[in-house]
Amino acid sequence: MAGFFGFFNYEKEGPGIAKDAPKKKTFIIFFEMLKINFWKFVPISFVYIILSLPIVTNGIANAGITNVARNTARDKHSFGMSDFFETIKKNWKQSLIAGIVNAVITVLAFFAARFYYRSYAQAESFLWLAGLGVTLSLLLLFTFAKYYIWTMIITFDLPLFTIYKNGFKLAIANLWRNFVVGTLLMLTYALYFCVVYFLPYAIAWVMAAFFAICTLPAYRFLMIQFAAFPAIKKYMIDPYYKEHPDLDIEKRKNLGLID
Repeated sequence: MAGFFGFFNYEKEGPGIAKDAPKKKTFIIFFEMLKINFWKFVPISFVYIILSLPIVTNGIANAGITNVARNTARDKHSFGMSDFFETIKKNWKQSLIAGIVNAVITVLAFFAARFYYRSYAQAESFLWLAGLGVTLSLLLLFTFAKYYIWTMIITFDLPLFTIYKNGFKLAIANLWRNFVVGTLLMLTYALYFCVVYFLPYAIAWVMAAFFAICTLPAYRFLMIQFAAFPAIKKYMIDPYYKEHPDLDIEKRKNLGLID
């Protein structure tokens, strides 16, 4: 499993948080990293939106932006757009399949929830209400699992079935962080919607929508990484290196995984 990470060959560090700086709260570090890398993320977010417009290619777009967000969250250098496309080139098969699977599951869950809701509205039966509750709960759990799927695709050499299985395990094991991230993301989307919806002039609406396109994808994936990678490290990376302590010493030091 030596070299199972794909991000140890950077030539130099980018600007980041000083190693000897006082320890700060996670949310402060998040906004510092977002500020430092803002202009790097703008074109990546825009390309991400364009590449995601055909729903079938959303998976490979997720893989590309996840790589940049992961390295940024770890305060490691990233070449931005070149890393975005290089990651797609290396992981396009699994990413493409995962994107299609996710789209199909989401659509099926939506129709199932719609069916149960309409059935309950007509019959007011507890069974239909229970079906709706189970469907929405599974959809929420699946949403949390997706926080981890793309990171595992670009980080590990694992079968896709194993990646999904681990994704659901991590969704449960890191449940409270997933809820926090999901809540913050929903509040952010609501804020953007309100700003755009209530702007009085068309040109202002277009500008606000364009700003959202260029910032929301990076904001979303960077926030997810601050919650997802520590859990992946705790439950997948650390146990492996506990059994193989002599592997990848320098690589782990470069990532800040060990002192």
